[in-house]
Amino acid sequence: DDICYATQNRQVAIKKVAQGADLVIVVGSANSSNSVRLVEVALEYGAKAAYRVDYADEIRQEWLDGVASVGVTSGASVPEVLVQQVLEDLAAAGYRDVEEVRTAEEDLMFSLPKELRQSTSEHR
Repeated sequence: DDICYATQNRQVAIKKVAQGADLVIVVGSANSSNSVRLVEVALEYGAKAAYRVDYADEIRQEWLDGVASVGVTSGASVPEVLVQQVLEDLAAAGYRDVEEVRTAEEDLMFSLPKELRQSTSEHR
């Protein structure tokens, strides 16, 4: 099975984060195999609990009871604004200290195939 570069990076990062997290929240759709897998990986690598949400308002207060540290990640195609909303809600709940964990820089740029470049320029 092949997984994309961004998905692989997130799985590597969540393995590191999960080791010290009481709770991991994965922002992503239920029909995203990537997001579902991130929950599984978090649990496999030591998170005491892990949940997937589409939006910040889906986080349940009982998930946070007795939790000292929360890890947050997202599926590869999740808009950054959704992750920021989760972080803002967690800050409002008392989780203000944020430590960003990077295991790789996602700065690859891929050119469109020639056929798509031509098709795109024809529609301008």
